[in-house]
Amino acid sequence: MKALILAAGRGRRLDELAGQKNKCMLEVDGRPVIEYSLDCAANTDIDEIVVVVGFKAEDIINTYGTAYKDKQIKYVVQQEQRGLVHAIECAGSILNGDDFLLLLGDEVMVNPRHSQLIDEFKKDEAFAICGVLKVTERDLIKRTYAVVHDSNNVIYRLIEKPRNPLNGNMGTGDCVFNNEILSYIQYTPIHHERQEKELPDLIQCAIDDGKIVKTFEICEKYTNVNTRDDVSIAESFLK
Repeated sequence: MKALILAAGRGRRLDELAGQKNKCMLEVDGRPVIEYSLDCAANTDIDEIVVVVGFKAEDIINTYGTAYKDKQIKYVVQQEQRGLVHAIECAGSILNGDDFLLLLGDEVMVNPRHSQLIDEFKKDEAFAICGVLKVTERDLIKRTYAVVHDSNNVIYRLIEKPRNPLNGNMGTGDCVFNNEILSYIQYTPIHHERQEKELPDLIQCAIDDGKIVKTFEICEKYTNVNTRDDVSIAESFLK
């Protein structure tokens, strides 16, 4: 199994703060935000990290080189920033048939549980496991995706940026996948607003094809860093 960190986006909503930096190199509590995801990957028994880079790729590559905390790093360049699913597709050949842990390069978590997530994937033999957390403020789910599952944590519906979340299950970008998920990219629809393929829709294609996808409580608090307010939220988590 490999870890796949997606860090290609520019983050236009952060232009004021990030300037000409890749947004994953924006500092949160004195560290580039991508390091929080690198730490999550490094603290598992995975021995290789694949990072998808794009905008200002050299900043990330020159900073971290070929290793992070004794874990080998390889890079894939997403020449056009066409969303998360396209970034995963770009990494297909370097994943080389391996299952993978997906992380985003612009997120901060409190008490992340990635090793336990991987253990659950290995013992449960599910096709994929999505990291979720319970939130009381359902508006937070409007920024990620909603997850509807049964009493056995088997997911039957994922909804990208829902207008009216049905429950308190907030999806994150942190999932473990059987490598076969790559075969569903070709069937994933293009989102009508964002004009790119979305991660929940990719996973939904596998679910609709009869694959078992489950939930796992991945952390206590979570945020993506997309705006100035998100930086403040992330830093408040770390105090």
